[in-house]
Amino acid sequence: MDMAATFHEQRVFFSTSRRQGEGVEAIEGLGLRPALFAGYRDLSLLRHDFPLVLVAASREAITVRSLSGIVDEVLLEVAPRGIEGERLRKHALALEREIRARVAAGDIGLLSELWTAAAERVSAHDDETAKEVLRYTAAALKLDGEVVGCDLAMPAKFLAHLWEAAYAAKARAFRQAVDTLVVRLSDILRAAFIHSAAGQQPGALRASVGGAHQNMFDFDAMSRLVGRRAPKDELSPSRRRRIEGALAVLRGQRFFPDPKASSSPDAIVAFEFQFEDCASAVEAFRARLAALVETVRAMAIAELEADGRYIEADHDPFFESFGDHTLTPDDLALFPDSLVCIPPDRNASPENANLIEMLSSGLPVKVLVETRDLLEESSVGAGHFAFGVRSVRLAMTAMGLGGVFVVQTPSSNLLCLRAPIARGLDHRGPALFSVYSGAADPAASIAQYLTAAAAIESRAFPPFSYDPLAGDNLAARFSLENCPQPEADWPVESFEYADEQWQRVTERVAFTFADFVLCDRRHAAHFARVGRARWNARMRPVAEWLELPEKELTECIPYLWAIDAGDVLHRVLVDVRLIGAVRRCRTLWHRLREQGGVHNSHAEQLLAREKAAWEAEKQRPIEELKAAVTPAAGSPAQSAAGEEKAGAVAAMATTEAADVPAHSPDEAWIETARCPSCNECQLINDRMFLYNENKQAYLGDLKTGTYRQLVEAAESCQVAIIHPGKPFNPNEPGLEELMERAKAFQ
Repeated sequence: MDMAATFHEQRVFFSTSRRQGEGVEAIEGLGLRPALFAGYRDLSLLRHDFPLVLVAASREAITVRSLSGIVDEVLLEVAPRGIEGERLRKHALALEREIRARVAAGDIGLLSELWTAAAERVSAHDDETAKEVLRYTAAALKLDGEVVGCDLAMPAKFLAHLWEAAYAAKARAFRQAVDTLVVRLSDILRAAFIHSAAGQQPGALRASVGGAHQNMFDFDAMSRLVGRRAPKDELSPSRRRRIEGALAVLRGQRFFPDPKASSSPDAIVAFEFQFEDCASAVEAFRARLAALVETVRAMAIAELEADGRYIEADHDPFFESFGDHTLTPDDLALFPDSLVCIPPDRNASPENANLIEMLSSGLPVKVLVETRDLLEESSVGAGHFAFGVRSVRLAMTAMGLGGVFVVQTPSSNLLCLRAPIARGLDHRGPALFSVYSGAADPAASIAQYLTAAAAIESRAFPPFSYDPLAGDNLAARFSLENCPQPEADWPVESFEYADEQWQRVTERVAFTFADFVLCDRRHAAHFARVGRARWNARMRPVAEWLELPEKELTECIPYLWAIDAGDVLHRVLVDVRLIGAVRRCRTLWHRLREQGGVHNSHAEQLLAREKAAWEAEKQRPIEELKAAVTPAAGSPAQSAAGEEKAGAVAAMATTEAADVPAHSPDEAWIETARCPSCNECQLINDRMFLYNENKQAYLGDLKTGTYRQLVEAAESCQVAIIHPGKPFNPNEPGLEELMERAKAFQ
């Protein structure tokens, strides 16, 4: 086979996206997926975060639970040690798998319902004792709630559930404050009535005495006795109007109506605070603003009157001019925040065009914006990926507004980020939750959970949170949330496969943005499969190809590892347009992680300057000592003194050398103190090469990698501080060549 002709065909595809000759083949219809997906074909067999249980009527901090976590807690409580416990665990885990499979198939319902149905199905295929065991575990469930899978409806349900928990907490606090004020004001009016002339009338006196004793008194005579000096009204007209007005407002407010009166025909209907578009939320806030101002005013008057601190000369002018300009963040925090869950197909609709304006205005609104497509084609230029520009830039733009709490995450990561999401819902001000839901339509053969998770791994949609009130600096406010291997451009994982001789081979494979695009069959034109017979040394993995020097890029072709439906391994070329999108993704990731304090360019420049100054300062005394002991031309006595000083310096040098631990040439080690934190070794194997608190490399467990990786790291090290030593696995292939290469670093 002509290798030059093969490379030419591959190069043509890379440059033009045209498949010419037999060396490059279309991938349409092959069902290819990234090689690292090999272990995730059937998610129902794997224990992971989903499905979730939206815990009903819970006052606990955790209102969303993972099914796996609930099963673990049940087993921890009821499963004894020994054989009986193992059998119970086996049946319970089978029940968990059944629930997970049914939810993935579209079943919905409460946990108790699905648990019972799954127990029936599992016990029907098992021994008779299984039914008793599963009933026993069902009795141990201490919570219930709707079970949701990682589907298109889940993000809105998840956020609405957490919002409802926050709403309920606010309602309890508000009702406690208002009910207390209503009781205290009512007591003032009741006491004034009792002491007034009307309160001393026979009928009023009769009503104040218990029914069993009413016939024992002459209430007409009692009225004549006690009512002689009773005032017509103990309260001044202005104070009575104030108290009665405040009571009417507090009893009639529609933000948190009294739940005890909900069954009454005249029950007050509460305001609705959940919307599907921004315009409706803004309109509702404006329409209710006067009622909100009136409620805050009534609460303030009630507190002053209840404490007897209302002074008409001071307070009347203030409350007469009381308006929305008087409201404080503490006042607004008493009331419900609006929740806007925008349907994904209406993100660009006119009623949501004012999203940024609404967030920047500081309205107490929490907004969910879902994105189902990160790979829309840009309208500028043919075939250039827009990389979900609108969705990714939205979260970054909201951060720039100043007071907006921001959370960005794919739907697969929502459970992990429930804590920052809950903080965002409690935030005194607007909050934006930007979620990639991992829609299954473009890639129907891949589970939606897996597509969403791939957006994290590939840096296509990195999760982060921004809390504007967390501190005075970006380090306190911004956090990369649950990002794998944040110091690397791409996460790198071990991948094992069998070669043509059925020998196990282990590779370190990076999951790049190109792998994420491979999940989407709409973009198959940017890939080409290369048959095994045409594999060659000039084909390089995408992550490795991107690190090549500029002059070597034209001599190599980037490819991905992929598997088909039969788990057969393939090499898939990518074209130059996709490589451009990969580079843009990497650039955006670099900018984002720098905000999170990872590879901060300012810090690294300062560290480099400080290191240089430290090295210079460390060398200065040695140079001074050398100058001091240099023999000068003169008398023999001067020469003898010079020799004596030189001997002292030599002794000092010998002592310093003795402090440095000696290393055997057979031992692998790193000169950690000289590490410049270039990250080259970690890109090769981040488990073999670790960083200390100063971001300087040291060796971890050698068994987590290979001697080849150790030698390659030594060759790539910018300051040659890695010493591979001798091989630690005598069965590793190619040792003779590797040992020859390692000699340069002993």
